[in-house]
Amino acid sequence: MKIGTVRAGSMERVALLTHYKGGLLLPLALGDLVTIIESGPLAIDNLKRAVADASAETFDLAAVTLLAPIRRFRRDVLCTGWNYWDHFYESQGKREGQDVPKPEAPTFFTKAPDVVIGPNDEIAFDAKLSAKWDYEAEVVVIVGKTGRSIPQAKAMDHVFGYCMANDVSQRDLQRRHGGQWLKGKSIDGTMPLGPWITLRDEIDISTVTIEFELNGKTMQRAGMADMAFPISELIAELSSGMTLHAGDILLTGTPSGIGNARTPPVFLAEGDRLVTRGSGLGELVNTLRAVDLTAYRT
Repeated sequence: MKIGTVRAGSMERVALLTHYKGGLLLPLALGDLVTIIESGPLAIDNLKRAVADASAETFDLAAVTLLAPIRRFRRDVLCTGWNYWDHFYESQGKREGQDVPKPEAPTFFTKAPDVVIGPNDEIAFDAKLSAKWDYEAEVVVIVGKTGRSIPQAKAMDHVFGYCMANDVSQRDLQRRHGGQWLKGKSIDGTMPLGPWITLRDEIDISTVTIEFELNGKTMQRAGMADMAFPISELIAELSSGMTLHAGDILLTGTPSGIGNARTPPVFLAEGDRLVTRGSGLGELVNTLRAVDLTAYRT
């Protein structure tokens, strides 16, 4: 069973994918997916009741539009950098004078929530804004239980589930703004998320393999077991003195193979087809579409 958000007719609905052709629409009274997650232990009970309800409203996957599972954000998207050592080392000497020593603790940053798009949506692309559009396939943790200063031994109790994202980045904007990552990773409409959330207890996340294909060619492939800092440590470190809220999402880092680190570099262009997948987590399929992102808008 997987949970997500779809557009059925004119309405956004929380949905359970129970088989490869479709599943169940949850009652509107339960609220959006963030509200369901915030309900704590009741969330899983409600899902089980929905599956057991013979009168539950069903949907055909071919008749709905799959949206990003999380649609409402109370804060920026939380992210982890340099969480695969092969990725950290592949970019040494290619950060245009902004190299740093190997981190001894997880590296965190945030992205503006307006980056988020659906798992099959077109990625906004504007060559005027940046000449160095790059890809980063990542597993995403969905926080299921609010907490602060969470001990590592209890960290996984605060996980609701997992999905995929592609942290599309603009490398020249990263360099232009002092090497910090907010601006170069916060361009509107550039981060596909989904396709569905797999519940924590329904997958052994340590066995998941991440893959990314660009126009049919495999560019990234790694196992979650290769991460420098495991999910439990990420949660413990990030929550130290800082509250993580149910419904928050945390990107866990990308493996080696990014375009900027290749010789010669490989950057994204209009019309490129991106496939981002995680074994057991599904895949995102997106195409870059030209959009005027530099035009003044109110």
